[in-house]
Amino acid sequence: MDRFVLWGTYCEDAIEKRKPFREEHLSRLTKLQKDGILITLGPTKCTRYVFGIFKADNVQDLKKLIHEDVYWKEGIWTSLDVYPWIQAF
Repeated sequence: MDRFVLWGTYCEDAIEKRKPFREEHLSRLTKLQKDGILITLGPTKCTRYVFGIFKADNVQDLKKLIHEDVYWKEGIWTSLDVYPWIQAF
């Protein structure tokens, strides 16, 4: 499996708007982490950006998986970019 970095943005007032979807989102992330797909994911301190590291066979499968997240479907995440990543250390 390859590693990928995700960078994205949150909508305005994301902290408030995410509340109805937060439990579903976190539950899914827990499963992805247990399955060895998700390494880490979270907002920057300013809560304008999301950052994540994932493992996947290819970028297309990972993008499909990310777009299935409730935060994407409900517009909490407003943009997402995924890049292949080489871990040096």
